[in-house]
Amino acid sequence: MSALPWLHPDRVALLERLLRERILIIDGAMGTMLQQHQLDETQFRGERFAHGHDNAHAHDHPGSCDLKGNNDLLTLTRPDLIRGVHEAYLDAGADLIETNTFNSTRISQADYHLEHLAYELNREGAALARAACDAMEAKTPDRPRFVIGVLGPTSRTASLSPDVNDPGFRNVTFEELVTNYTEAASGLIDGGADLIMVETIFDTLNAKAALFALSELFHQRGTRLPVMISGTITDRSGRTLSGQTAEAFYYSVQHARPISVGLNCALGAADLRPHVQVLANTASCFVSTHPNAGLPNAFGEYDESPEQMASVIRGFARDGLLNMVGGCCGTTPAHIKAIAEAVRDCAPRALPSDNAKAA
Repeated sequence: MSALPWLHPDRVALLERLLRERILIIDGAMGTMLQQHQLDETQFRGERFAHGHDNAHAHDHPGSCDLKGNNDLLTLTRPDLIRGVHEAYLDAGADLIETNTFNSTRISQADYHLEHLAYELNREGAALARAACDAMEAKTPDRPRFVIGVLGPTSRTASLSPDVNDPGFRNVTFEELVTNYTEAASGLIDGGADLIMVETIFDTLNAKAALFALSELFHQRGTRLPVMISGTITDRSGRTLSGQTAEAFYYSVQHARPISVGLNCALGAADLRPHVQVLANTASCFVSTHPNAGLPNAFGEYDESPEQMASVIRGFARDGLLNMVGGCCGTTPAHIKAIAEAVRDCAPRALPSDNAKAA
């Protein structure tokens, strides 16, 4: 992906300079914030997908499937809520805002019979985050804010069978994943994303499909965006769902020459630390992490307070492991504010190439 010119070269140069100057702050969970509103089916549907024969947009959805829980759809039906979450994280000190597009692929939206909205969800998701960042930059022009266009893992896995009785079976192909990711990434770029992040990767083959899609899309357009890659260690075994250690995962994706590689989700910061340490010792690019607020309790909720989480992450920063840090499941603007304050006086991890030049 390195032969093409940047779509926004000045923005990339600015981002890379900032990454060498300080630890940058990524935002926190979107779903955690949206759940606080306790939206019902009618609110998820909004006017566009409301039940009733008099709805001019009735063709957009067959109506037989509930849409409650489709947080990505709120980009279209409740953009005010999504913009509000972005603004809350920006106010808390986030430098980078993730788009509300984790499930905005045809594969994931098929659960709601909304496959046809994939491009629109990504374009509008990026546009909402772009508008929030631009408005904040206008208030504080000395503090740039960046939009991370999110490509989630989809609800399928290319490496593993969903049928324990048929280990050779697959419910998705590499080509289908590439098609899904190409459409989603096109929307993110058209909506104004500064970077693309392939995140919460539990299957490296899915990630490779996303990276291939990005490479092909960039070549079609003749320009590229920086790419972030963030895997997820699924449990205390220290491996991804498809069986890789953090080190093996990095070597599987380094060919894409990402601006950063990191880990997010599944574990809290304390359990994630040894694996982030491996990346910090191995990666030639910048390193990111956005952990959960601890491990989920018996009710699937996250109990780690902002102060507890920030205290652990300060240890990451103090030991030179980080270039970017934020939060995943269970985190709120209060968590992001505490994390930002905890790492403010810590130097960012130096790239191996920078260390070599200094020597």
